[in-house]
Amino acid sequence: MNNIQLGIHHLPYDEITNPEILHRFIYPDMLKNYYWSDDFSPEYYIAQAKAGFIAVTDYYEEKELLLPEIQFSYALLDFRDLHISRKAKKLLNKKELQLEISQNLDEVVAGINKSHKNNWLTPRYFDTLKATQNIDENFKMISACIRNEKKVIAGEIGYIIGKTYTSLSGFSSREKKYHNYGTVQLVLLAKYLEKNHFAFWNLGQPYMSYKLALGAKVYERQAFLKRWFEATRPSTS
Repeated sequence: MNNIQLGIHHLPYDEITNPEILHRFIYPDMLKNYYWSDDFSPEYYIAQAKAGFIAVTDYYEEKELLLPEIQFSYALLDFRDLHISRKAKKLLNKKELQLEISQNLDEVVAGINKSHKNNWLTPRYFDTLKATQNIDENFKMISACIRNEKKVIAGEIGYIIGKTYTSLSGFSSREKKYHNYGTVQLVLLAKYLEKNHFAFWNLGQPYMSYKLALGAKVYERQAFLKRWFEATRPSTS
């Protein structure tokens, strides 16, 4: 693999789709997590996602790069462990909030961009996500959101592979009247995934406290990969 001044290795398509390289050299190397690529094709994006990476973007010498990360650990939610806070329960009892699932990402991404300045979800990255639609039967981008008066007030985007769902990014309105709506969106999504027989929810990096508060457990890389490959195989039914 090529190494540049970034201090991380280049990971081309022919390597990220090579099981021998992944299992012999990349997955066991617990000193490395980030890799880089200038390949923003939907085929590359799907390949790195199926391999268990979660990609963000960054710039090097004014060039935008994709940074697939094979994390050291992951936060996974098994739905039996879902914890619904008292405030979320109160809001759910007070309001009839409906979760909206679709493949229309634009409204939620607009909310993410408004809420998170200088975030890694760049226009080029977003174009790649949209380009993945309908080119692989075992990969699907979705958005999940809740609305109030037709306005999206909390939502996220992520992808489905096999029986797994992986979160990428999300937001919730910062208006005081919508306090706890973000938590409710997470709870409703967890219930949706459970109802539709998903194996688990991959919440990515485990260091954000809200994920553990939701009931997620931390899995180190190898334990995660074992569960990941069992659950992401295409259905034979």
